[in-house]
Amino acid sequence: MKKKIPVYEEIIYVAGLLLLSFAVAMVAAADFGVSMIVAPAYVLSLKVDVLSFGQSEYIVQAVLFIVFCILMKRLRLIYFTSFGTCLIYGALLDLWRVVIPAFNPAVTAPGSMAMPVRIAFFVGGMLLTSFSVALFYHTYFYPQVYDFFVKGLSIRYKKDTVKFKMIFDACCLVVAVAMSLLLFRRFVGIGVGTLIMTACNGLLIGWCGKLLEKTLDIRPRQKRLAEKFAV
Repeated sequence: MKKKIPVYEEIIYVAGLLLLSFAVAMVAAADFGVSMIVAPAYVLSLKVDVLSFGQSEYIVQAVLFIVFCILMKRLRLIYFTSFGTCLIYGALLDLWRVVIPAFNPAVTAPGSMAMPVRIAFFVGGMLLTSFSVALFYHTYFYPQVYDFFVKGLSIRYKKDTVKFKMIFDACCLVVAVAMSLLLFRRFVGIGVGTLIMTACNGLLIGWCGKLLEKTLDIRPRQKRLAEKFAV
């Protein structure tokens, strides 16, 4: 049996934050439609000029966090670290969209690049998004609220994580479509890429998760701290 590579969960968490924010910025730049998960926040940021993409994420995830606590039927202070992850993710997302010209809508209008580049950005961003989410599912630190919602409730109600994730994705798509039609009277930020990611994201996350478990020996560096994050 091939020996697994040892990796600490703390490193997995940091890698997930950096890669996920980068992937979301990449998909937005491709302009085939962002993922169904971030679509509500993206639509909101396009409508309200004073809100950046990352800041819109704070608003949407704050609402989802309240729903999460209601469905969990309990509130623990440690749950708020999930929103802390959201704050870091949102800041990183805005940072990538400033420092990388191809991701910066003020420098390079979304969808203005050559078609092969747009396709490469979309495919790369979609795969990287799934991989990043899979990373978050393998660390004791709470992921941002979207993924914590799936992780926490699937454990709380003993549901299959991948299937629950697919249902959650579909619900996010419905909300994003409703917001787009209500605010713009047309589809904005939603496109064929959104539909592709809705159909494939859950399966890709499951595949990435199995790959991680097959190749890495993921363990906490701070075991006592990890115990405090038990859902």
